[in-house]
Amino acid sequence: MLNQTNVNLGKTRSTIRELFEYGKRRKAEIGAENVFDFSIGNPSVPAPPEINGALSEILRETDPVELHGYTSAQGGVGVRKAVADYTNARFSTSLSPDCIYMTCGASGSLTVTLNALVNGGDEVIAFAPYFPEYKIFAEHAGAVFRTADCEDKTFQIDFKKLEEALSPRTKAVIVNSPNNPSGAVYTENTIEKLAGILEKHCAKTGNPVYVIADEPYRELVYDGVKVPFIMNYYARSIVCYSYSKSLSLPGERIGYVAVNNAMPEYKDVYAGICGAGRALGFVCAPALFQKLIERVYDKTSDISVYKRNRDMLYSALTEYGYEAVKPDGAFYMFVKAPGGCSHSFAERAKEYELLVVDGTDFGCAGYVRVSYCVSTQTIKRALPAFKALAESYK
Repeated sequence: MLNQTNVNLGKTRSTIRELFEYGKRRKAEIGAENVFDFSIGNPSVPAPPEINGALSEILRETDPVELHGYTSAQGGVGVRKAVADYTNARFSTSLSPDCIYMTCGASGSLTVTLNALVNGGDEVIAFAPYFPEYKIFAEHAGAVFRTADCEDKTFQIDFKKLEEALSPRTKAVIVNSPNNPSGAVYTENTIEKLAGILEKHCAKTGNPVYVIADEPYRELVYDGVKVPFIMNYYARSIVCYSYSKSLSLPGERIGYVAVNNAMPEYKDVYAGICGAGRALGFVCAPALFQKLIERVYDKTSDISVYKRNRDMLYSALTEYGYEAVKPDGAFYMFVKAPGGCSHSFAERAKEYELLVVDGTDFGCAGYVRVSYCVSTQTIKRALPAFKALAESYK
């Protein structure tokens, strides 16, 4: 008999991907310009100009055998040193290259990290709203997936709910800030309080709890908002990073895991990540893009476009009567569904050729996610449809 869990996963797309595929079919039917697709977090801003220049240099200057050959399983030492040095200079850490493990994007980072940490029956907590794949990644690693709701006015952590979710079996807590789908950035006070609660819990139970910081949106913040770096607040922390959003390279699948060497057992945690990568068949991240990141690790795409989109969309939607918390980062807006049922609202939105994602899979029924990483012109053209949709509820 086949592994039925994996068969079922293969037969059923995520809500996001299902809507994305629906959008492609609909665009073929009536024209792409007539469909307003806010379903998926696919950057619309071009990669920085340094990307193509660096790639051209690498292709010209690198021996062809080396160019496409294997690197060390955990990634080439050059790129790992570049990432470690940059992190140390920016966040006052003291990471070495042997704290860095290169991966196929943040999903690869999360997968190897969870498989390194979790024993069967351990519990992993995520804060709702959360990226739906966390549940799949955690459960596939053998964990019991638990959630703790955030405050609905700010999407900051609700610490009462966290304390209710913690147990002696808790192995890890996933933190995603800037957050997908809400765009919330956890404040320094939130991170400090989280660290304090977890330290007390560890002291009480005698069991370590790790914070896994999923940070593909770290650079996408607006109006001077700062993203607290978890390693400066909590020793047992692991950062999962991707260049998909910051460099507009989602299809190239390049990222890393950084293990905080302030934790006593960091060498074993790093070895566990290397071992998990080995067991999962991840020999090394794409070699060409490891070489690229070694040269452009400190670059960022032009996020002013996303800020302009956010401001335009938030201003218009709130004027039309929608309720949303203004996002401080990422490129998503989490909007309360008029009428209360997010599924019904997302289905009605299709009648106006608006594709927005039902928030149920994010752990927050009653909301929809709007991805505003589209062209500014798309938002402008979509506003009359959003207005008409709102009026249909009056």
